Amino acid sequence: MTQDNAALEIHVHGDVPIKPGTDTTAIQEALKPLWRYAGARSLVEGAISLYEEEPGIRFDPTTHRLHLCWTVRGDEDFRLVMDDLCMNLNELSAAGTQIEVTFYDTEFDDEDEASGAESRDDFVMLFVGPDPGAIMQAQRDLLVHDVVNMMERHFDGAELSGVVAEIDKLFSSRFDSLVSSLDIGKPPRGPGGGNGHGGGGGRRPRHLH
Repeated sequence: MTQDNAALEIHVHGDVPIKPGTDTTAIQEALKPLWRYAGARSLVEGAISLYEEEPGIRFDPTTHRLHLCWTVRGDEDFRLVMDDLCMNLNELSAAGTQIEVTFYDTEFDDEDEASGAESRDDFVMLFVGPDPGAIMQAQRDLLVHDVVNMMERHFDGAELSGVVAEIDKLFSSRFDSLVSSLDIGKPPRGPGGGNGHGGGGGRRPRHLH
């Protein structure tokens, strides 16, 4: 539970596609780390943001999307909430996407800056998805978007296909390494090898050509 005089204001922003058929009870349970941190007794109560102009936490059952634009007072312990939130949303998400979390140090002022003190302002980008491939796809798409936007100030978009291809290579290598690590310890396939129960690497991220 947070306090009114907490040192930080924490803003959570994201747009998460949710698997069709997911009911509001499952949504409320997945978001429990957020609304309980706010000191609420339910999602309906906890979905309201600290600022009236922000829509807060909303689930649209028509588009199957969870919209997050929500601020709460808190402290560094909110980082544990972020871990729990991601694990919960991985179970419900229909595709990979990012969630932005911004920490604002409400106690830091001009005098602190003049004295050389460091603000506790911070920005964290989280990724959720139904499997590792979907999460890597979201990471890859965001990186391509940022790199292309920056380089288009100096180059024509058509000239950047090689840059995108190199980014794809990096993510393909990372994905293959992940799959290899998950394969360790699996029973060998083939006669007498069993079914090989264990975690799978999920689908490979799509590449742009």
